[in-house]
Amino acid sequence: MTSPLRAPGGFPVVGIIGGGQLARMCQPPAVALSITLSVLAESADASAALVVPSSPVGDHADVDAVLAFARECDVVTFDHEQVPGKVLAALEKEGVILHPSRAALVFAQDKLAMRRRLTDIGVACPAWAQVRDAASLQAFGDEVGWPVVVKTPRGGYDGKGVRVVGSPREVADWLTEVARDSGRDSHGSGLLADGLLAEERVDFVRELAVLIARSPSGQAAAWPVVETVQTGGICTQVLAPAPDLDAGLAAVATEAGLRVAGELGVVGVMAVEMFEVRDLRTGDPAYLVNELAMRPHNSGHWSIDGAVTSQFEQHLRAVLDLPLGDTSPRAPWTVMSNVLGGDFPQLYPTYRHLLARDPGLKIHLYGKSVRPGRKIGHVNVSGADLDDLRVRAVHATDFLQGVITQ
Repeated sequence: MTSPLRAPGGFPVVGIIGGGQLARMCQPPAVALSITLSVLAESADASAALVVPSSPVGDHADVDAVLAFARECDVVTFDHEQVPGKVLAALEKEGVILHPSRAALVFAQDKLAMRRRLTDIGVACPAWAQVRDAASLQAFGDEVGWPVVVKTPRGGYDGKGVRVVGSPREVADWLTEVARDSGRDSHGSGLLADGLLAEERVDFVRELAVLIARSPSGQAAAWPVVETVQTGGICTQVLAPAPDLDAGLAAVATEAGLRVAGELGVVGVMAVEMFEVRDLRTGDPAYLVNELAMRPHNSGHWSIDGAVTSQFEQHLRAVLDLPLGDTSPRAPWTVMSNVLGGDFPQLYPTYRHLLARDPGLKIHLYGKSVRPGRKIGHVNVSGADLDDLRVRAVHATDFLQGVITQ
């Protein structure tokens, strides 16, 4: 494609559908690589639109708007996984290079499809079942033990679309939607036409994440396995690498992540969210895959300051089929702590205190308006003393959120 956005020297244009913070954080490495970004933003004041000069406004569900945007790009990737299948199909029909492809992205968009595929390739998952009515959910719960986890296959994030239930009555509203959506036509066209995903409730030790990057040529790279700390269904802290992680489990989990990326044909960065569990037969540490995300991910934000190559630079390298970068840590430990909206609507005045108190602190804010509970940024801090790093990271986020004032 010929694009007016192309820089001198033949450097490519990477299009990102979605103007959120992930697209925003691709801009610094794009500048360093002389790559031009163009972002299809939800609004003129979207997070990425504030820092990416080429940010046309358009709806990711509007086929015509997305096609017009993609025609100016050499390759198109995603800030989120919510682009409808009809839009992806139209892009592929026109010959747009998509990374990840529609065939791969479906496994991040549809949890039932993901569970089936991972089971087929032998990747460890929680016990699961597709349920369409109260009877099938009751049978599953009786088999694996109550309570169970019930998920809507599409559209859930940050704890939304997930319920822990003790009986089918607690998802009666969802089951009513399943019956309605399945009956819309002979094929089932509603959001819950395929039913719900039911999973055993896993008694896990902690949550882990394996971050993988893969290029069209098949080159792949992995960062160290990290521990993710969840609060109310939202990741609030990441410890890189995961403390006291069994070396054998780290190797097995990384191998599983690389296998998933290869078998699913993923191009770009992918996060494989896992539970660390104990093998019921041997007592040895083991893993179960919880979720997949085919894009730069919150569990990899630590890499901006803590790794030789950040996930955002690596994502750009991967989708352009450039050689992948070194994923080695820059320090023994990096702690990432998320900043949620709090009592300080004006964040810049907090910088003077934080930067003076902790010169090693790295603050990354996303240009979003502040409202309680909204993820508006994160902080990174690296060093040799993990306990000290965690204290410093929590202090910074608490101060930014107005939990503390000194």
